[in-house]
Amino acid sequence: MSWTDFNTAEEQNDYDIIPKGTLVKVRLTIKPGGYNDPAQGWNGGYATRSDTSGAVYLNCEFTVMEGPFARRKVWSLIGLYSGKGPDWGNMGRSFIKGILNSARGFGNNDSSPAAQAARRIAGLGDLEGLEFVARVDLEKDQNGQDKNIIKTAITPDHKGYAAVMRGVPASTATAAPAAAAPAVPTNRPTWAQ
Repeated sequence: MSWTDFNTAEEQNDYDIIPKGTLVKVRLTIKPGGYNDPAQGWNGGYATRSDTSGAVYLNCEFTVMEGPFARRKVWSLIGLYSGKGPDWGNMGRSFIKGILNSARGFGNNDSSPAAQAARRIAGLGDLEGLEFVARVDLEKDQNGQDKNIIKTAITPDHKGYAAVMRGVPASTATAAPAAAAPAVPTNRPTWAQ
């Protein structure tokens, strides 16, 4: 078999879209863009700055960890700054807060000292490798085709959180009760613990 003869190559995988609203456990990976702004706490080169608009964002890859969509990848941006106003950056901050709550097991309304500490990071690199529950959404790509995106982190106060964090397939996750918060917040991925 020669590398240049593709007659025996396997057929391409044709992945269907993950249904909108599906809850999945994902691992966050940031594609570093090399942009730093120490005044904002954006160090380590994780942020990306658009050459055309000047917007700053995190270029994120979310890998589904378990269930029928395991190993599938979804790509989304998390906004940090836009010259058009604070809305995009505020949405990004809300999303990151949700990611931290989901990954570290705290509800949105938990204002305990442990929850407050879990919502603080030393830098954008602390988000790298976090595993959390996300809701899959859809939007159109540049060709008008549907593509999956992730814009919402699901926290322990959602009825489907516990089942997804325990590895139950997403289709049965909606009836599960919420999980208790872990005793010690961690940002280490499950596989590294």
